[in-house]
Amino acid sequence: MTTPPGPTISTIRVPRWIQLVGLPVGLLIIWMLAGVLGHVLFLFLTASVIAFLLNPLVRDLKRLRLPRGLAVALVFLLFAAAVAFIVLTLGGVVVDQARSAAERIDDYVTLDGSTGSTGAELDIDRLQRWLDTHGLESIQIEKQATDWIDNLGAGEVSGYTQDAISFAQGAAFSLVVALFNLVLIVVIAIYMLLDMERLESVVDRRFPPGDGLRLTRRIEKALAGYVRGQLILSTVIGASAGLGMWLLGTIGLVPGAERYALLFGVWTGVIEVIPFIGPWLSAIPPTIYALIVDPVSALWVIALFIFIYQVEGHIVVPNVMATALRLHPLLVIFGLLAGGELYGIAGVLMALPTMAAARAIWEFFSERVRFDSWDDGAPMIGVDVEGPPDRASDVPLPE
Repeated sequence: MTTPPGPTISTIRVPRWIQLVGLPVGLLIIWMLAGVLGHVLFLFLTASVIAFLLNPLVRDLKRLRLPRGLAVALVFLLFAAAVAFIVLTLGGVVVDQARSAAERIDDYVTLDGSTGSTGAELDIDRLQRWLDTHGLESIQIEKQATDWIDNLGAGEVSGYTQDAISFAQGAAFSLVVALFNLVLIVVIAIYMLLDMERLESVVDRRFPPGDGLRLTRRIEKALAGYVRGQLILSTVIGASAGLGMWLLGTIGLVPGAERYALLFGVWTGVIEVIPFIGPWLSAIPPTIYALIVDPVSALWVIALFIFIYQVEGHIVVPNVMATALRLHPLLVIFGLLAGGELYGIAGVLMALPTMAAARAIWEFFSERVRFDSWDDGAPMIGVDVEGPPDRASDVPLPE
Protein backbone atom coordinates (compact mmCIF):
# COMPACT_ATOMS: atom_id res chain seq x y z
CA MET A 1 0.00 0.00 0.00
CA THR A 2 1.50 3.30 -1.06
CA THR A 3 1.26 6.41 1.12
CA PRO A 4 -0.07 9.54 -0.52
CA PRO A 5 2.52 12.23 -1.12
CA GLY A 6 2.71 15.03 1.40
CA PRO A 7 1.74 18.60 0.61
CA THR A 8 4.12 20.36 -1.70
CA ILE A 9 5.74 23.68 -0.83
CA SER A 10 6.14 26.29 -3.55
CA THR A 11 9.65 27.64 -3.84
CA ILE A 12 11.07 30.87 -5.21
CA ARG A 13 14.31 30.61 -7.14
CA VAL A 14 16.69 33.57 -6.77
CA PRO A 15 19.28 33.70 -9.57
CA ARG A 16 22.84 34.73 -8.89
CA TRP A 17 22.56 38.08 -10.66
CA ILE A 18 19.71 39.09 -8.36
CA GLN A 19 21.76 38.06 -5.35
CA LEU A 20 24.67 40.16 -6.57
CA VAL A 21 22.79 43.26 -7.77
CA GLY A 22 19.07 43.12 -7.00
CA LEU A 23 19.17 42.38 -3.27
CA PRO A 24 21.70 45.11 -2.32
CA VAL A 25 19.90 47.68 -4.48
CA GLY A 26 16.55 46.63 -3.02
CA LEU A 27 17.81 46.98 0.55
CA LEU A 28 19.22 50.41 -0.28
CA ILE A 29 15.89 51.52 -1.77
CA ILE A 30 14.01 50.23 1.27
CA TRP A 31 16.32 52.15 3.61
CA MET A 32 15.90 55.35 1.57
CA LEU A 33 12.13 54.98 1.56
CA ALA A 34 12.18 54.34 5.31
CA GLY A 35 13.97 57.65 5.78
CA VAL A 36 11.55 59.54 3.53
CA LEU A 37 8.33 57.75 4.49
CA GLY A 38 9.21 57.02 8.10
CA HIS A 39 5.98 58.48 9.47
CA VAL A 40 3.78 56.53 7.05
CA LEU A 41 5.69 53.30 7.68
CA PHE A 42 5.38 53.79 11.43
CA LEU A 43 1.61 54.22 11.19
CA PHE A 44 1.20 51.09 9.06
CA LEU A 45 3.58 49.01 11.20
CA THR A 46 1.75 50.01 14.38
CA ALA A 47 -1.62 49.27 12.80
CA SER A 48 -0.33 45.91 11.53
CA VAL A 49 0.88 44.90 14.99
CA ILE A 50 -2.51 45.79 16.48
CA ALA A 51 -4.38 43.97 13.71
CA PHE A 52 -2.38 40.74 14.06
CA LEU A 53 -2.74 40.83 17.85
CA LEU A 54 -6.52 41.27 17.70
CA ASN A 55 -7.17 38.91 14.79
CA PRO A 56 -7.32 35.75 16.99
CA LEU A 57 -10.10 37.39 19.04
CA VAL A 58 -11.99 38.26 15.86
CA ARG A 59 -11.59 34.68 14.68
CA ASP A 60 -12.97 33.37 17.99
CA LEU A 61 -16.03 35.63 17.74
CA LYS A 62 -16.64 34.46 14.17
CA ARG A 63 -16.95 30.93 15.50
CA LEU A 64 -20.04 32.21 17.31
CA ARG A 65 -21.51 32.92 13.86
CA LEU A 66 -21.05 36.67 14.12
CA PRO A 67 -20.36 38.66 10.93
CA ARG A 68 -16.72 39.65 10.63
CA GLY A 69 -17.53 43.37 10.66
CA LEU A 70 -19.47 43.05 13.91
CA ALA A 71 -16.70 40.91 15.43
CA VAL A 72 -14.09 43.55 14.53
CA ALA A 73 -16.23 46.30 16.08
CA LEU A 74 -16.74 44.33 19.31
CA VAL A 75 -13.02 43.54 19.62
CA PHE A 76 -12.03 47.18 19.15
CA LEU A 77 -14.61 48.34 21.66
CA LEU A 78 -13.29 45.85 24.22
CA PHE A 79 -9.71 46.86 23.44
CA ALA A 80 -10.50 50.58 23.84
CA ALA A 81 -12.42 49.97 27.07
CA ALA A 82 -9.53 47.97 28.55
CA VAL A 83 -6.97 50.64 27.64
CA ALA A 84 -9.19 53.43 29.01
CA PHE A 85 -9.78 51.54 32.27
CA ILE A 86 -6.06 50.98 32.83
CA VAL A 87 -5.14 54.57 32.00
CA LEU A 88 -7.87 56.10 34.17
CA THR A 89 -7.26 53.75 37.10
CA LEU A 90 -3.49 54.12 37.23
CA GLY A 91 -3.35 57.64 35.81
CA GLY A 92 -5.25 59.27 38.68
CA VAL A 93 -3.15 57.59 41.35
CA VAL A 94 0.13 58.31 39.53
CA VAL A 95 -0.73 61.99 39.05
CA ASP A 96 -1.68 62.38 42.74
CA GLN A 97 1.53 60.70 43.89
CA ALA A 98 3.64 62.77 41.50
CA ARG A 99 2.09 66.00 42.80
CA SER A 100 2.58 64.85 46.40
CA ALA A 101 6.22 63.97 45.72
CA ALA A 102 6.84 67.40 44.17
CA GLU A 103 5.34 69.08 47.24
CA ARG A 104 7.48 66.95 49.56
CA ILE A 105 10.63 67.86 47.66
CA ASP A 106 9.61 71.52 47.79
CA ASP A 107 9.17 71.33 51.58
CA TYR A 108 12.52 69.57 51.88
CA VAL A 109 14.42 72.47 50.33
CA THR A 110 12.34 75.20 52.03
CA LEU A 111 13.73 76.96 55.11
CA ASP A 112 12.23 75.77 58.40
CA GLY A 113 11.59 78.63 60.83
CA SER A 114 12.08 76.46 63.92
CA THR A 115 15.55 75.18 62.97
CA GLY A 116 16.75 77.98 60.72
CA SER A 117 17.82 75.40 58.12
CA THR A 118 16.25 73.28 55.44
CA GLY A 119 15.82 69.55 55.78
CA ALA A 120 18.34 69.07 53.00
CA GLU A 121 20.98 71.12 54.83
CA LEU A 122 20.50 69.09 58.01
CA ASP A 123 20.95 65.82 56.10
CA ILE A 124 24.02 67.16 54.32
CA ASP A 125 25.53 68.19 57.68
CA ARG A 126 24.97 64.67 59.02
CA LEU A 127 26.52 63.14 55.91
CA GLN A 128 29.56 65.42 56.15
CA ARG A 129 30.05 64.56 59.85
CA TRP A 130 29.85 60.87 58.99
CA LEU A 131 32.54 61.32 56.31
CA ASP A 132 34.75 63.29 58.70
CA THR A 133 34.48 60.64 61.45
CA HIS A 134 35.37 57.82 59.04
CA GLY A 135 38.61 59.25 57.73
CA LEU A 136 37.10 60.85 54.60
CA GLU A 137 37.76 64.48 55.49
CA SER A 138 39.04 65.15 51.96
CA ILE A 139 35.51 64.72 50.61
CA GLN A 140 33.84 68.07 51.17
CA ILE A 141 30.28 68.06 49.91
CA GLU A 142 28.68 70.35 52.46
CA LYS A 143 29.57 73.68 50.87
CA GLN A 144 28.80 72.66 47.28
CA ALA A 145 25.49 71.04 48.19
CA THR A 146 24.46 73.93 50.45
CA ASP A 147 25.18 76.46 47.72
CA TRP A 148 23.14 74.43 45.24
CA ILE A 149 20.19 74.23 47.62
CA ASP A 150 20.40 77.95 48.37
CA ASN A 151 20.38 78.74 44.68
CA LEU A 152 17.47 76.38 44.21
CA GLY A 153 15.41 78.43 46.64
CA ALA A 154 12.05 77.81 48.15
CA GLY A 155 9.28 77.08 45.72
CA GLU A 156 11.63 76.39 42.79
CA VAL A 157 10.57 72.76 42.47
CA SER A 158 6.93 73.74 42.34
CA GLY A 159 7.89 76.43 39.85
CA TYR A 160 9.53 73.85 37.63
CA THR A 161 6.43 71.69 37.93
CA GLN A 162 4.20 74.58 36.94
CA ASP A 163 6.48 75.36 33.99
CA ALA A 164 6.15 71.77 32.84
CA ILE A 165 2.37 71.93 33.17
CA SER A 166 2.28 75.20 31.25
CA PHE A 167 4.43 73.68 28.52
CA ALA A 168 2.10 70.70 28.28
CA GLN A 169 -0.91 73.00 28.06
CA GLY A 170 0.75 74.97 25.29
CA ALA A 171 1.44 71.85 23.25
CA ALA A 172 -2.10 71.76 21.84
CA PHE A 173 -0.91 71.32 18.28
CA SER A 174 1.18 68.28 19.16
CA LEU A 175 -1.78 66.78 20.98
CA VAL A 176 -4.02 67.27 17.96
CA VAL A 177 -1.40 65.63 15.71
CA ALA A 178 -1.07 62.71 18.12
CA LEU A 179 -4.84 62.20 18.21
CA PHE A 180 -5.00 62.38 14.42
CA ASN A 181 -2.27 59.72 14.17
CA LEU A 182 -4.12 57.55 16.68
CA VAL A 183 -7.31 57.76 14.63
CA LEU A 184 -5.37 56.86 11.48
CA ILE A 185 -3.79 53.84 13.19
CA VAL A 186 -7.20 52.61 14.36
CA VAL A 187 -8.76 53.06 10.91
CA ILE A 188 -5.87 51.26 9.18
CA ALA A 189 -6.01 48.42 11.70
CA ILE A 190 -9.78 48.04 11.17
CA TYR A 191 -9.37 47.78 7.40
CA MET A 192 -6.58 45.24 7.88
CA LEU A 193 -8.76 43.12 10.14
CA LEU A 194 -11.68 43.28 7.73
CA ASP A 195 -9.44 42.08 4.85
CA MET A 196 -7.37 39.60 6.86
CA GLU A 197 -9.21 36.54 5.52
CA ARG A 198 -8.67 37.71 1.94
CA LEU A 199 -4.97 38.25 2.65
CA GLU A 200 -4.69 34.78 4.14
CA SER A 201 -6.35 33.15 1.13
CA VAL A 202 -4.07 35.01 -1.31
CA VAL A 203 -0.92 33.99 0.58
CA ASP A 204 -2.11 30.41 0.99
CA ARG A 205 -2.80 30.04 -2.74
CA ARG A 206 0.68 31.23 -3.66
CA PHE A 207 2.52 29.72 -0.67
CA PRO A 208 0.63 26.70 0.74
CA PRO A 209 1.45 26.24 4.42
CA GLY A 210 2.24 22.56 3.94
CA ASP A 211 2.55 20.76 7.25
CA GLY A 212 3.20 23.97 9.21
CA LEU A 213 1.31 27.12 10.13
CA ARG A 214 0.21 29.62 7.53
CA LEU A 215 2.14 32.90 7.36
CA THR A 216 -0.43 35.03 9.18
CA ARG A 217 -0.71 32.52 12.03
CA ARG A 218 3.07 32.54 12.44
CA ILE A 219 3.07 36.32 12.69
CA GLU A 220 0.24 36.22 15.21
CA LYS A 221 2.06 33.62 17.30
CA ALA A 222 5.33 35.59 17.27
CA LEU A 223 3.66 38.86 18.26
CA ALA A 224 1.50 37.22 20.93
CA GLY A 225 4.55 35.51 22.42
CA TYR A 226 6.51 38.76 22.53
CA VAL A 227 3.65 40.81 24.02
CA ARG A 228 2.85 38.11 26.59
CA GLY A 229 6.49 37.84 27.63
CA GLN A 230 6.90 41.62 27.82
CA LEU A 231 3.75 42.01 29.92
CA ILE A 232 4.95 39.35 32.36
CA LEU A 233 8.42 40.91 32.51
CA SER A 234 7.10 44.45 33.08
CA THR A 235 4.62 43.26 35.69
CA VAL A 236 7.20 41.27 37.65
CA ILE A 237 9.89 43.96 37.56
CA GLY A 238 7.46 46.82 38.19
CA ALA A 239 5.84 45.01 41.12
CA SER A 240 9.28 44.15 42.54
CA ALA A 241 10.40 47.78 42.34
CA GLY A 242 7.18 49.06 43.90
CA LEU A 243 7.25 46.50 46.69
CA GLY A 244 10.93 47.14 47.35
CA MET A 245 10.42 50.91 47.61
CA TRP A 246 7.44 50.32 49.91
CA LEU A 247 9.56 48.14 52.21
CA LEU A 248 12.41 50.66 52.24
CA GLY A 249 9.97 53.41 53.18
CA THR A 250 8.15 51.32 55.78
CA ILE A 251 11.31 50.41 57.70
CA GLY A 252 12.61 53.97 57.44
CA LEU A 253 15.59 53.47 55.14
CA VAL A 254 14.08 55.79 52.49
CA PRO A 255 11.77 58.28 54.22
CA GLY A 256 8.40 58.65 52.54
CA ALA A 257 9.07 56.08 49.82
CA GLU A 258 6.09 53.96 50.88
CA ARG A 259 3.76 56.77 49.78
CA TYR A 260 5.09 56.74 46.22
CA ALA A 261 5.71 53.02 45.78
CA LEU A 262 2.97 52.72 43.16
CA LEU A 263 4.40 55.66 41.20
CA PHE A 264 7.88 54.13 41.11
CA GLY A 265 6.51 50.67 40.32
CA VAL A 266 4.40 51.89 37.38
CA TRP A 267 7.33 53.92 36.03
CA THR A 268 9.63 50.88 36.25
CA GLY A 269 7.12 48.58 34.57
CA VAL A 270 6.48 51.01 31.70
CA ILE A 271 10.12 51.87 31.02
CA GLU A 272 10.99 48.15 31.11
CA VAL A 273 9.70 47.82 27.54
CA ILE A 274 12.97 49.45 26.36
CA PRO A 275 15.61 46.67 26.45
CA PHE A 276 19.10 47.32 27.83
CA ILE A 277 18.45 51.03 28.48
CA GLY A 278 15.11 50.82 30.27
CA PRO A 279 16.39 49.11 33.44
CA TRP A 280 18.90 51.90 34.02
CA LEU A 281 16.43 54.68 33.23
CA SER A 282 13.86 53.24 35.63
CA ALA A 283 16.22 53.65 38.61
CA ILE A 284 16.80 57.39 38.02
CA PRO A 285 13.57 58.90 39.52
CA PRO A 286 13.69 56.80 42.74
CA THR A 287 17.38 57.60 43.17
CA ILE A 288 16.82 61.33 42.67
CA TYR A 289 13.97 61.25 45.17
CA ALA A 290 16.17 59.44 47.72
CA LEU A 291 19.05 61.90 47.17
CA ILE A 292 16.74 64.81 47.93
CA VAL A 293 14.92 63.45 50.97
CA ASP A 294 18.00 61.75 52.48
CA PRO A 295 21.28 61.44 50.51
CA VAL A 296 22.40 58.32 52.38
CA SER A 297 19.15 56.53 51.53
CA ALA A 298 20.05 56.69 47.83
CA LEU A 299 22.52 53.88 48.49
CA TRP A 300 19.65 51.63 49.53
CA VAL A 301 17.70 52.50 46.39
CA ILE A 302 20.70 51.72 44.19
CA ALA A 303 21.23 48.42 46.00
CA LEU A 304 17.54 47.56 45.53
CA PHE A 305 17.59 48.13 41.76
CA ILE A 306 20.89 46.29 41.34
CA PHE A 307 19.31 43.29 43.09
CA ILE A 308 16.14 43.53 40.99
CA TYR A 309 18.02 43.59 37.71
CA GLN A 310 20.31 40.77 38.74
CA VAL A 311 17.19 38.68 39.32
CA GLU A 312 15.79 39.92 36.01
CA GLY A 313 18.89 39.08 34.00
CA HIS A 314 19.49 35.65 35.52
CA ILE A 315 15.99 34.35 36.29
CA VAL A 316 13.09 36.29 34.77
CA VAL A 317 14.39 37.08 31.27
CA PRO A 318 15.83 33.59 30.54
CA ASN A 319 12.58 31.92 31.58
CA VAL A 320 10.07 34.43 30.20
CA MET A 321 11.66 36.03 27.14
CA ALA A 322 13.91 33.19 25.97
CA THR A 323 11.40 31.96 23.37
CA ALA A 324 9.55 35.24 22.83
CA LEU A 325 12.04 37.04 20.59
CA ARG A 326 14.81 34.55 19.69
CA LEU A 327 17.05 37.18 18.12
CA HIS A 328 20.74 37.79 18.57
CA PRO A 329 21.46 40.70 20.98
CA LEU A 330 23.34 42.54 18.21
CA LEU A 331 20.24 42.40 16.00
CA VAL A 332 18.13 43.69 18.89
CA ILE A 333 20.50 46.62 19.47
CA PHE A 334 20.56 47.39 15.74
CA GLY A 335 16.75 47.33 15.60
CA LEU A 336 16.46 49.66 18.58
CA LEU A 337 18.98 52.13 17.12
CA ALA A 338 17.32 52.02 13.69
CA GLY A 339 13.86 52.54 15.21
CA GLY A 340 15.09 55.47 17.26
CA GLU A 341 16.82 57.02 14.24
CA LEU A 342 13.70 56.72 12.09
CA TYR A 343 10.99 57.68 14.58
CA GLY A 344 12.42 58.50 18.01
CA ILE A 345 11.07 56.89 21.17
CA ALA A 346 7.98 55.57 19.37
CA GLY A 347 10.26 53.83 16.87
CA VAL A 348 12.21 52.23 19.71
CA LEU A 349 8.99 50.87 21.21
CA MET A 350 7.85 49.45 17.87
CA ALA A 351 11.25 48.00 16.91
CA LEU A 352 11.04 44.72 18.84
CA PRO A 353 7.49 43.65 17.88
CA THR A 354 8.35 44.49 14.28
CA MET A 355 11.49 42.35 14.50
CA ALA A 356 9.49 39.51 16.07
CA ALA A 357 7.07 39.59 13.12
CA ALA A 358 9.99 39.86 10.67
CA ARG A 359 11.57 36.77 12.22
CA ALA A 360 8.34 34.81 11.69
CA ILE A 361 8.20 35.98 8.05
CA TRP A 362 11.82 35.00 7.51
CA GLU A 363 11.26 31.53 8.98
CA PHE A 364 8.26 31.04 6.68
CA PHE A 365 10.02 32.07 3.47
CA SER A 366 13.36 30.45 4.34
CA GLU A 367 11.64 27.13 3.58
CA ARG A 368 10.39 28.47 0.24
CA VAL A 369 13.27 30.54 -1.16
CA ARG A 370 16.16 28.83 -2.96
CA PHE A 371 19.27 30.81 -3.81
CA ASP A 372 21.27 29.58 -6.77
CA SER A 373 24.64 28.33 -5.63
CA TRP A 374 27.71 30.18 -6.77
CA ASP A 375 29.60 26.89 -7.09
CA ASP A 376 27.32 25.29 -9.69
CA GLY A 377 28.98 25.01 -13.08
CA ALA A 378 32.27 26.49 -11.98
CA PRO A 379 35.04 25.20 -14.25
CA MET A 380 37.60 22.94 -12.67
CA ILE A 381 41.13 24.02 -13.59
CA GLY A 382 43.84 21.47 -13.07
CA VAL A 383 47.15 22.74 -11.76
CA ASP A 384 50.32 20.70 -11.83
CA VAL A 385 52.19 21.02 -8.61
CA GLU A 386 55.83 20.01 -8.62
CA GLY A 387 56.81 18.76 -5.24
CA PRO A 388 60.26 18.89 -3.66
CA PRO A 389 62.83 16.54 -5.16
CA ASP A 390 63.18 13.16 -3.62
CA ARG A 391 66.56 13.38 -1.95
CA ALA A 392 66.86 9.60 -1.80
CA SER A 393 66.53 9.40 -5.56
CA ASP A 394 69.33 11.97 -6.00
CA VAL A 395 71.87 9.66 -4.36
CA PRO A 396 73.75 7.76 -7.07
CA LEU A 397 73.38 4.04 -6.84
CA PRO A 398 76.53 1.90 -6.83
CA GLU A 399 77.26 0.11 -10.05
